[in-house]
Formats: sequence, C-alpha cells, structure tokens
Amino acid sequence: MLALKEISRKTLTPAVSRAITSAITYSNPDSAPSVKDSIVNLTFVDPSGARRQVPAMVGDLISQTAETHDIYLGPTSNGALFERKNSEEWLEPLYGEGCTSGYDHVLLNGNGVETAPPMNRVEERMLKVYWGNEIYPESRLASMIPVTKEMDGMIVYVPDRIVDDVP
Repeated sequence: MLALKEISRKTLTPAVSRAITSAITYSNPDSAPSVKDSIVNLTFVDPSGARRQVPAMVGDLISQTAETHDIYLGPTSNGALFERKNSEEWLEPLYGEGCTSGYDHVLLNGNGVETAPPMNRVEERMLKVYWGNEIYPESRLASMIPVTKEMDGMIVYVPDRIVDDVP
C-alpha cells in the first residue's frame, strides 16, 4: 500500500491520485459505507390491525416507502410551495416539494418520532381540511416525513381512509 501511495504522489495526475487514495481509504471493509447503514425497518399497521414490517431507505419519504411496498395510504400529491428553515434568517423556498392534499394521513409512534421535522402550517392546514376532528397529536402527512436512521423500528399507523373516490 505504501508503494502505491508513493507512485500516486510522484507520477500520476491529481485526479488519479485522489481516486487511488480514496480506494485505499475504503480498502478496509469496516470503514466503507454500506447500503445496510442506509436502511431502517418501519412497521405499518393498517386499519384492520394487520402489521407489515418493511425496509425503508434513509432520506426517502414515508409515503415513498409505502408506495414501494404496495401499502396504500391514499392519493399523495406533492407540488405545492414548501419552505425549509435552514437558519434563523434563512427560509429556503422549495418549489414543488410541499403537499397539495391531506389524504396520506398517518399516525407515528415509537422510535425516531422526535426526529421528524416539525409540522409546518401547510401540513397542519391540510390535516384540518381533510381530516377535521380525526387529528391526533401523532398525526402527520406521510408525504412530509423523511425517514431518518433513528426511525428504525418506528410504527406507522394507517387510519381508516376518508372517501376519496367519489365522482
């Protein structure tokens, strides 16, 4: 390994040298990142009480995870204006990332609930408009909650759906 480092410093271009250095850095399997480090397990509980444990990728939305595993949460719709608070002075507008419906209501319980971003006014309004008096402290929209590493083992309750297929 030392000889490879010496060669890369003396005769190779900077880009090739960086590539070799990063390859040497990750030659130890204990230090290399793995897909397993990015996967957590979520348990979805449907209105009948049936449980289904599914793997979820860290960074995906709960609604994306449900859709990937054919768990129906109702129609999800993203595309509204959404703002992310990056600091006290900076609100970043993220066009096309906010929710436009409140059908994908879920109840979050267990590990990692506190790591979910705080409910913004758009999400709160959608829950009130679509669900009225069926909102609980654990209520959230699945299209607004990114999966975090701390959510491993979290339980996602899917309440009975409101009628969304009436013409």
